[in-house]
Amino acid sequence: MTRRLGPLLAALLLLPTLAACQPRRPEGVLIVATKSRIDSLDPAAASRIGIMQVLSALGDPLYAIAADGRIEPRLATALPQLSADGLKARIPLRQGVLFHDGTPFNAEAMVFTLRRFLAIGTLGYQLGDRVRSVRATGPYELELELKQPFSPLPRLLSAIFLTPISPTAYRSHRDKFLAERFVGTGPYRLSFFSPQQQRLSPWPRYWGSRPRNGGLSLVTLSNSTALFGALRSGEVDLLLSSGLEIDHQRALHGDAQAGRLREAVGPALEIGFLSLLSDQPPLNSLVLRQAIAHSLDRRTLSERVSLGIRPPLRQLVPPSLPGSEPDVWPAYNPARARQLFRQAGYCQGKRFTLPLTFRSDIPTDRLFALTWQAQLRRDLGDCISLEPTGMESTTAYDQLGKGALVMFFYDWSADYPDAENFLVPLMGCEQPRGDRCLKGNSALSGSFWSAPGLDDQLRQSSQLNGAARLALLHTIQRRAAAASPYLPVWLSAPVAWARPQLSPPRFDGSGRVLLGELQRTGAPRETQP
Repeated sequence: MTRRLGPLLAALLLLPTLAACQPRRPEGVLIVATKSRIDSLDPAAASRIGIMQVLSALGDPLYAIAADGRIEPRLATALPQLSADGLKARIPLRQGVLFHDGTPFNAEAMVFTLRRFLAIGTLGYQLGDRVRSVRATGPYELELELKQPFSPLPRLLSAIFLTPISPTAYRSHRDKFLAERFVGTGPYRLSFFSPQQQRLSPWPRYWGSRPRNGGLSLVTLSNSTALFGALRSGEVDLLLSSGLEIDHQRALHGDAQAGRLREAVGPALEIGFLSLLSDQPPLNSLVLRQAIAHSLDRRTLSERVSLGIRPPLRQLVPPSLPGSEPDVWPAYNPARARQLFRQAGYCQGKRFTLPLTFRSDIPTDRLFALTWQAQLRRDLGDCISLEPTGMESTTAYDQLGKGALVMFFYDWSADYPDAENFLVPLMGCEQPRGDRCLKGNSALSGSFWSAPGLDDQLRQSSQLNGAARLALLHTIQRRAAAASPYLPVWLSAPVAWARPQLSPPRFDGSGRVLLGELQRTGAPRETQP
């Protein structure tokens, strides 16, 4: 049940994180609220959704992914020009662009940014695994030497953590993070920073379309109840769904349907799934993994845990991305599950005890575990008993790659929208041995599963284009589905709710709100539910 906020919300909204030296909101400034605390605005330190959203307003990527999936040059002026062997990519860069400190953007600035990211980036492997070196081949031409041909290169270069930074501003931070400042090329410049609030002012010398508002105040509130109440009371203009509890999301969706709010849904690029420890007993048994796969009632779990907000998913690659293989994973079929459990020696006076670890600090995860436990008891109680155990997220992730968790429920959101960024992080393997992965992404992701020739197929899929690439991606997913070292559960999409006086928010193809498009327009007419 939703509680009324009363004095709690009032106190929260009077904190300096919202009011901070400005008793009255400046004309045209919009307040955007989220649960994401921003401890650093250094792109090299970026790894979370919250900082990516802020950086998308402060910086520009080389390429952007449009809402319809098209690749659009931004600071690049054309797609990469590849050498005959596919190992060198030349990228022409936009001229006349200035950093927020007034210095020019050029190829040397882009080289500085990419080399710094390779050296200290939290996600540096995303570039380092593919790029051998970077250099300027002209004042406004960048050359990347690749370790092997890589067809999703423009999509990788759309990642906002690769946004260029001013070499002048970061000269003394080329080998260390600069948390509280950001000097880039984007439509807004940073005018104030704290972990709970960032103020963004329109950059008057921006090369592209200017923001349609007078600035942004991005604020963090610590819990879902405060966020929910702040939007409904009008204290904030826009609310992002990250960190918002399911019942609050459902209520805001109802408000939007009634015309009291404006709602926008972005591309679904986050999956919730189970990782099964496939190289050790008991789940090294393919029969048991297949039985568990057929035991998973995704529809019931979606309806009871997420109120239908997170639709059931039977594929590792989100349906919106090219190369996704629809509904390839085994479907819920308790009769078939019973046959397989019997084949494994259970159901006849013997029950299989299956440990499940969930993240104890994520309320939805606990509800998922308890709901699935009840569903298995209802359908297959004489064959299997689920034993859920909660573990704090940081501890669980640390244990996952050590092979300490028999089965773990968590989520994955790609750093850039491409099938490769879902399959390789879960199935890539540096040291495969038969059906086992001794070292590599598959081990770090908790399954330790591989298959003969699989890593070669993954590598080849990133070198192909067009129909050949799609066919190979489908083959890889069918192999994984048959082995079931991972079980996709549901799909999550970002949502934004705006006050009715705002223009309807829009998402880009990377799942970020286009903040520069927001403006006050007037309230739509309210409709009856």
